[in-house]
Amino acid sequence: MKTRKLGRSGPEVSAIGLGCMGMAAFYGQASDEAQATAVIHRALDLGVTFFDTAEMYGPHTNEIQVGKALAGRRDKAFIATKFGIGYNADRTALAVDGSPANVRRAIEGSLTRLGVDHVDLYYLHRVDPNTPIEDTVGAMAELVAEGKVRFLGLSEAAPETLRRGHATHPITALQTEYSLWSREPEDGLLGLCEELGIGFVPYSPLGRGFLSGEIRSVDDLAPDDFRRSNPRFQGENFQRNLDLVEAVKGIAADRGVTAAQLALAWVLAQGPHLVPIPGTRRIRTLEENVAATEIVLTPEDLARIEAVFPKGAASGHRYAEAARAALNR
Repeated sequence: MKTRKLGRSGPEVSAIGLGCMGMAAFYGQASDEAQATAVIHRALDLGVTFFDTAEMYGPHTNEIQVGKALAGRRDKAFIATKFGIGYNADRTALAVDGSPANVRRAIEGSLTRLGVDHVDLYYLHRVDPNTPIEDTVGAMAELVAEGKVRFLGLSEAAPETLRRGHATHPITALQTEYSLWSREPEDGLLGLCEELGIGFVPYSPLGRGFLSGEIRSVDDLAPDDFRRSNPRFQGENFQRNLDLVEAVKGIAADRGVTAAQLALAWVLAQGPHLVPIPGTRRIRTLEENVAATEIVLTPEDLARIEAVFPKGAASGHRYAEAARAALNR
């Protein structure tokens, strides 16, 4: 497995990580313990070291899954988790809490569920508009001083927020959605991360699975899969986005790779400070994703991809309204 440095002064991690969210939440029935453990163990065997989870995945159950799977192999894993967001009681809106008190409450719960004495990378999952970022990051920095956290990260932070947070305590990584169909980070964030020496961690680098080309209809999704409420999976947007993926599949076929591998290789080609974290519940898909790290796209390949799937081509917002309201812009 190739490795990449997570930020100018950060650690070496595998060139891609494993996003573990889908094992416990949002994509229909959760994986059982045996299934989750098998995927995580296979990832370790393939050289994946970077594992991503969060307090809200489940909620809580994904951290338990990850912790159990990594028990006995902790020294091989770089564990990232997140805090600061959750649904309200009726799941109609997202509540964000970046208060210093919640920083302290959340880490204790995550350490217990993961079964570890420290987290390698601790993210603020969403920026709290009611708490200055300096206060949140300052409280997170106390956890570093106490040895409960090694590195700090932010998720979906706007450029000015990232600058302010980084000035309070070094931010090792920014996690934000980025893929062929979600290219907003190109409007300043990627360049700022490079300028400040911050690693960039693209989540959903396969467009929540859509860029694999394996989802042909909304009926391919479980009845309780949250993607059914995602604008890009609805109505005319679905077919327009599928047409884009079909064009990518043609380029992938010419290269002898899958559409998913081409999409991952495209993300990896955007800079050496990017470490994507595709998620999966299946060993076969995991192996396919890991193999994408060996694909080197030529300038001609990149130009062909840009021609059929240019920035802004995707139809529909990347989140439904409740989730969009929680984004820092």
